[in-house]
Amino acid sequence: MLKRISIDALKPGMFVHKILEQKGALEIKNQGKVTSQKVIDLLKKQGVKVLAIDTDKAFEPVGASDGKILSESDRPEKVTAKKKPKTVKVSLESELTKATKLHAQGKEIQKLLLDNVKKETPFDASIPKEFSNKLVASVDRNPDALLCLTKIREKDDYLLEHSLNVAILLANFATFLGLPEEKVQELSYTGFLHDLGKINIPDEILHKPGRLTDPEMEIMKSHVKHGVDYLLNTDVAKPLIQAISEHHERLDGLGYPAGKKGDEISTEGRMLAIADMYDALTADRVYKAGMSSQKAFSILMNEAPTRLDVVLVQQFIKCLGVYPVGSLVLLSNERLAMVLKQNNSPFSPIVKVFYSVKGNHYLTPKDIDLSGDKALKIDKAVIASDYGIDVNAFFERSVSIG
Repeated sequence: MLKRISIDALKPGMFVHKILEQKGALEIKNQGKVTSQKVIDLLKKQGVKVLAIDTDKAFEPVGASDGKILSESDRPEKVTAKKKPKTVKVSLESELTKATKLHAQGKEIQKLLLDNVKKETPFDASIPKEFSNKLVASVDRNPDALLCLTKIREKDDYLLEHSLNVAILLANFATFLGLPEEKVQELSYTGFLHDLGKINIPDEILHKPGRLTDPEMEIMKSHVKHGVDYLLNTDVAKPLIQAISEHHERLDGLGYPAGKKGDEISTEGRMLAIADMYDALTADRVYKAGMSSQKAFSILMNEAPTRLDVVLVQQFIKCLGVYPVGSLVLLSNERLAMVLKQNNSPFSPIVKVFYSVKGNHYLTPKDIDLSGDKALKIDKAVIASDYGIDVNAFFERSVSIG
């Protein structure tokens, strides 16, 4: 399990997965064993402040070291594993066919899981686990296809879609951070299971359009315990359940249910908290439209660093891009477009133009690479409800080919 620690908490016998915060010009990128105090002293001299360690790779230090982190390749006991075949990258259009079917399957599996939780009957953990692995495989082939689908929502299906979308976001986020495939799969699986306890919250509280009263909020908070208590009686790994238990914890200790703070919250729990909040903010509900990604990013940044991990929030925003795939934008020619793909220029993605605001009518869809059109630019991010358009129908008609 990945855990965020300060350099002062680093000890010989730990395995460094990644440097998270560092001062100075010399950038350290390698991961590996901390074999002695010399390694720690060297890291301190090089300005390392915060690291991610992998507790599953802890070891008993033997002998002295030359002050370098002992990498995985330096381990005498390491057996050369058979390399996984390289994933073949495919186009957005090609992957959308598979991704659309996968997304629909995810909603069905989520419904079955929620039914099991409601009835307090066990479920076969291999089914959601294998499904989460398929999500990761789709992201490997083309990360934009499933991200597009996170923006296509049914207002009445929030509970089904939310955990599915969080699983997709975490698969993209973990891949972007360069985590090993097994960790990416675990994080996606965690996202898929994280809100199962909400099925035990009364609908009048779960879907209440106004502010919850204090007693209602206490009932709402109990969804974490409901979900964790259920999962503890399944085959789901304990570290994954721990991350799920932490998705409403906050660094300042004012989260719930345990009031954990700072380094008490795992890296996985911090990542889950960010993806969970982002999707909740941008989701359409029966009683309100979701906000634009830019507004959601602003809220996430305002929550950091006191409540959310600022480094992870910044990386999450960088992962999704200034204008995330699937989001809507208003162009300088008063036309609406959907973002299809990121470019090297974060402000000039590839978009599909489909609606004239001035003429108040749909257009024949046309793909435009804004990085190659100097006369056209994005004015701002928008949401479909601002213009009274059915973006789901447009997507099914003009983008999805599943």
